[in-house]
Amino acid sequence: MASVVALGNFDGLHKGHMSVINAAIDMAKELKAIPFALVFKEHPLTVLTGETPACIFNKDTRAAAFKKAGITLCLLDFKELCDMSPEKFFNEIIIKRMGAVGVCCGFNYSFGKDGRGTPELLKRFCESNGIAFSMSEELDFEGEAISSSRIRTCIENGEIEKANAMLGHPYSFKLPVVDGAKRGRHIGAPTINQALEEGLIVPKYGVYMSKTTVDNMSFLSITNIGIRPTIHDDNIPSIETFILDFDGDLYGKYVEVSLLRFIRPEKKFDSLVQLETQIKTDEKKVRELADAAINRKR
Repeated sequence: MASVVALGNFDGLHKGHMSVINAAIDMAKELKAIPFALVFKEHPLTVLTGETPACIFNKDTRAAAFKKAGITLCLLDFKELCDMSPEKFFNEIIIKRMGAVGVCCGFNYSFGKDGRGTPELLKRFCESNGIAFSMSEELDFEGEAISSSRIRTCIENGEIEKANAMLGHPYSFKLPVVDGAKRGRHIGAPTINQALEEGLIVPKYGVYMSKTTVDNMSFLSITNIGIRPTIHDDNIPSIETFILDFDGDLYGKYVEVSLLRFIRPEKKFDSLVQLETQIKTDEKKVRELADAAINRKR
């Protein structure tokens, strides 16, 4: 069956990326074709410069997002394609391999050797071969184009609400629950522990209002990202989440945590009593914020 291909790096799956993906899905329905998103297995900068930007999502989370959107992910090897001319890439990949009857890309898409291919050139190739073409325009946030690099910067700075606004959904990670020191249960705040995955972006250290999804049920939660200086001295960063109004054993399960709002920076307390008091303060604030959000929707 014929295909409609969405072209882009799609490393952040933000609103700009989703406009391209949704255009491909709509076009595929019109042309009675299958929508595909062509994505490189590795970030092009890894091959070109040897440096890989921190990932906003891991491969599993990104693959799940593509599936949820209703588009099939097709992985390409950048090393095999980086020296192809724009015309050869179009003929070999778009036409021969994919059998495309439609192509969608973003306003700043580039392809072929040295990124010489532009949306305008892609449009001409499509028109010459009777292939439908769509280019998504720039989407702005606070006067600037939405981009993965802006989202990374916001996450690193703790500006999670801005990052979420550009993503179009809460920034989240789905990681296994690992064994922890179990100190939280002794101060009235039992937590789940997750290890930061190598290669993923590291949010600003501190405490976040969050949402934790367990077996398709969502719970309000408080997440600490950092080194937990009051009870640890190994300087190894981790993720610790106190799930409010939840009781259960989650060890070994993959649990999704979504960051909603930065509450405060990480801090070292002089005693566990002070830490317990602060946790109660954090919980009170998070519950008040959640109640206020619910009231605004009414």
